Amino acid sequence: MATTLKRWTQLGLGAALASGTLAACGNPEQPTEQPEAEVADTAETVAPVETPEPAATQAGEGEGGVVFAQATSDPVIFLSILAITEAHIIAARDAHALGENEAAAEMFAHPVSEVLFESQSVFEQLGVEDFSDLLTDTSAAIFAGETPEQINARADEIIAALRSAAEKAPASDASDASIAAGVTVDQIERAADMYRIALESDAYEPYLDGYGFFKAGEAVYLESADAIAAEDQAAAEAIQGAIAKLEEAYPSAVRPEALNADLAAVTVAASNAIIAVQN
Repeated sequence: MATTLKRWTQLGLGAALASGTLAACGNPEQPTEQPEAEVADTAETVAPVETPEPAATQAGEGEGGVVFAQATSDPVIFLSILAITEAHIIAARDAHALGENEAAAEMFAHPVSEVLFESQSVFEQLGVEDFSDLLTDTSAAIFAGETPEQINARADEIIAALRSAAEKAPASDASDASIAAGVTVDQIERAADMYRIALESDAYEPYLDGYGFFKAGEAVYLESADAIAAEDQAAAEAIQGAIAKLEEAYPSAVRPEALNADLAAVTVAASNAIIAVQN
C-alpha cells in the first residue's frame, strides 16, 4: 500500500490514513473533536435495516457489516465488496457530472480505506491485482480540474477493473442467479438504510452513498434479471419493487431540497426483497 499512501498524501489525507483516523463512510462512531485531516462525513452509520440480514451483511464485521474473512469462500460476500466499491464510483462520477466536485473527490477516495484496504488479503488469495491507485488518482484528478468527460473515462477504467476482479470470485454450488440476487439485495438494504439516515440530517454524504448503493444494486440486478426471474419469479418481483421505491428516494446524485419518498414504503420494499431472496 506504499503507492496508495503516497496518493493519499498528495490529497492531504496521508496522515489520517497512516494514523487510522480517516473516517469511513460506514463508521458513525467518531470523536466529537476530530483531526483536521479527517475529511469524511460522520453522519452515516452501518446499522442495518430492521430485517433479516443477507449473507453478506452480518452486523459488526467490517465496512457496512461485510465479513471480510469469509470473502475468499463466499461469492456473495466477495462480489458485495466489489459492488460497495462500484457504488462509490457511480455516486462520485454522477455527482461530479452535476458539479459536486468536493463530494465526488472524497467519494472516489473513500473505498480505499473503507473496503480495499481491508480486502488486501482477500484479493491476494484470489489473485486480484491491486487497483487502489485508480481511485486515488481519480480523486486527485478532480482537484486538478479534469473535465466530467475525463473523470467518466477514469470511472469506466475503475469499473472495468472491478469487472476483472469479479472473475476471481470464489467457486460456489449456488447458481449465478442466486448469487446476483444476493448481491443485489445487499446493495438494496444499504440504500434503504442510508435513506433513513439521510432523513435524520441535512448531510449530503449519506444521501450520496445511498444513491450509489441503489444504482449499484440496480446494475447487478439488470445484468441478471432474466436469470433471476427464471429461477425465482417472486424474488425478481420483490427486487423490482424495492428498486422502484429506491428510485423515488434517489432521483438524482444531487440531494434534492426535500426528501419526499416514504421511508416506511422504502424500508418495507427492501425487507420484502431480502426475505424473498433468502427464501
